Amino acid sequence: MSEWWKKAVVYQIYPQSFQDTNGDGIGDLQGIISRLDYLQSLGVNTLWLTPIFKSPMVDNGYDVADYTSINPIYGTMDDFDELIKDVHDRHMHLLLDMVVNHTSDQCKWFQESKKSRTGKYADYYIWEDPKPDGSAPTNMGGVFGGSAWEYVPERKQYYLHMFAKQQVDLNWDNPEVRKAVYNCMIFWAKKGVDGFRLDSLNSLSKRRPFVDLPKAAGSDYGNVFACVSNGPHLHEYLKEMNKEVFSKYNMLTVGETSNTTVQEATKYIRPDELSMVFQFEHMDVDSGRFGQYSNVRFKMSDLRDTLARWQKGMSWNALYLGNHDQPRLVSRFGDDKHFRKESAKMLATMYILQKGTPYIFEGDEIGMTNVNFKSIDDYHDLDSHQIYNHMLDWGVSKEEALDIIQRKSRDNGRTPFQWNTDKEAGFTTGKPWMTVNSNYKEINAAEAEKDPNSILAYYKKLLKLRDNTDTLIEGDFKLLSPDDSDIFAYERKDDKATYLVITSFAKDKVRYDLSTIDQKFDQLDVALNNYDDLEEADNVLYLKPYQALVVKVKD
Repeated sequence: MSEWWKKAVVYQIYPQSFQDTNGDGIGDLQGIISRLDYLQSLGVNTLWLTPIFKSPMVDNGYDVADYTSINPIYGTMDDFDELIKDVHDRHMHLLLDMVVNHTSDQCKWFQESKKSRTGKYADYYIWEDPKPDGSAPTNMGGVFGGSAWEYVPERKQYYLHMFAKQQVDLNWDNPEVRKAVYNCMIFWAKKGVDGFRLDSLNSLSKRRPFVDLPKAAGSDYGNVFACVSNGPHLHEYLKEMNKEVFSKYNMLTVGETSNTTVQEATKYIRPDELSMVFQFEHMDVDSGRFGQYSNVRFKMSDLRDTLARWQKGMSWNALYLGNHDQPRLVSRFGDDKHFRKESAKMLATMYILQKGTPYIFEGDEIGMTNVNFKSIDDYHDLDSHQIYNHMLDWGVSKEEALDIIQRKSRDNGRTPFQWNTDKEAGFTTGKPWMTVNSNYKEINAAEAEKDPNSILAYYKKLLKLRDNTDTLIEGDFKLLSPDDSDIFAYERKDDKATYLVITSFAKDKVRYDLSTIDQKFDQLDVALNNYDDLEEADNVLYLKPYQALVVKVKD
């Protein structure tokens, strides 16, 4: 089996918001097909679609009702077949998002399971008896608020749901459940799918028996992740999954593994388990009282230290700064007001050239920003509404609560793609399912295509450099200047070459002394620079705000 995924650059598509072709305001598969030339010209070679399966869309498709049917809002199976053919004709790959921890409560499996305690589907989910007083089996809280248990009168039992009550946790201890999920994966593999992103993967094996837990900070409930993260049979299940599915189709597999340390994550990256995992430590550098929802500004040193630790500890990383569950990276880690272009280019350079497979979220390549709706009613995301109400209950003012939502809502990354200056940014001819960001007249792909100094043009250069440079793919990673307060610099090195990646997080000009990293500037060849010039003197660089450099060390 080849490790083709090491040369992959993955572009995440949120189908609802990418491109609508039938005027209903919702992106669709034909919309993706219509934009394949754009994606190929960008330099990505692998596409990841968030869930496109039949779903009531309580959580934007992460509540699957039928794993082998296309959600009609996106099109038909014929549309999918056309998409995968067109992707492969361009020598690109396609990944699907498999939600294997839970299903929708509208799934046939659950509809049958809730009827009685006997029958084929009776044990497909996690059912527990009430406490003697009739209350929930434990005090575990769901990720989206409230209890993680929901009562069903027909069975006189509660079922477990880590997320919304409509997202019911599967019982992976049941071999029939595992077989059913593998069969669904094989269905797509036979259609030519090249791999899977596996949602909430490290939650499959629960720790039993379930018990009451200490209340989590800022909550009336115990933290459900204490009972579900990296459970006792997880690697046993993943080896089985790999044997039955992945190994037979030479797939890229990336598992979503929250609450996982470097030491724990290394156990997943094996030929008989996964290609790589998504970790979340660097997504917590600006967490606050209510977890990821906060108005705390990150410290660059925390971000650098976390990423460097994972580079050192893992043989291969999944590299990302943004996705459908996060705010826009330029608004979060850069400066979207004064140095949007510069900081967007810098951030891309910093993370994409580390060792691992880069993941680019749709719109980041043109510098899309947070949307900052002015009312909580404008937000669609159920998690944003839940945490907003929770903050009010805990005494946070409406103004501060909305400010936090504006900064961190998942909807920031889910607004429609900004294609051009036409009405609704060229996303749809109808009314979009979510309001388009009002800055689309200035920030859009069409304008970026015309500007040789645009963020988009820079991404193309950056991805071409990586694709043509083995050292920037397989070379070793070494952190440089670990105590610098403004600079995130590192070395990529193999027996062929040495490259330095130097990125400034400062809003002002800063000084960087190359002698501290034992290099002479007259031995350096600039391979990429997000500015038109470079100031240097006596082996010292004077970096402009958010400047990024990639330099090759000459022999």
